[in-house]
Amino acid sequence: MPYGSAPKRPTQTALSVVSILLVDDDGAFRERLARSLRRHGHAVTTADGAKKALDAAARASFEWAIVDLRMPDCSGLELTVGLKQVIPDLRVLVLTGYGSIASVVEAMRQGADNYLSKPADADDVIAALTVSAARPTPVASRPVNLARLEWEHVQQVLADMGGNKSAAARRLGITRRTLQLKLKRDPPVR
Repeated sequence: MPYGSAPKRPTQTALSVVSILLVDDDGAFRERLARSLRRHGHAVTTADGAKKALDAAARASFEWAIVDLRMPDCSGLELTVGLKQVIPDLRVLVLTGYGSIASVVEAMRQGADNYLSKPADADDVIAALTVSAARPTPVASRPVNLARLEWEHVQQVLADMGGNKSAAARRLGITRRTLQLKLKRDPPVR
């Protein structure tokens, strides 16, 4: 072992080696999560969008798919349906930075097995996979505080308004200046 390097700690999970398809358009997040899952001993294939994910699913059989809810070419919900058509017994975990009760309900209705809010790390994902494998009902990753919910709602409304701040402020019932102040803040920690 080279001087100054720490020995690698063995990782333990409640899952055996699982073949995972990880689909997220955020390259840095996708690769970081893939590396972490590989360190936990899982076989991970990555895709940056729906087309590549469906191609990968047609070529190989996966046990799990981890799918981002919002992607430019397709929603994670639409991709969930498409992946389940290719691999009917595939278990799907939906990840999103814009969590809401409505999106959780819709994800489950479309066939997702579990749901996590971003930022999620490998431990969060493995816990969600483990719980979902043992019990098919959805679980929350961690409680989200009120400030985080407000921030996500503002982001969702702004996205729904196509980035138009004036229209988003009207929809939220606040002034444009108040909206601008809210948008300057960093997302609250969960």
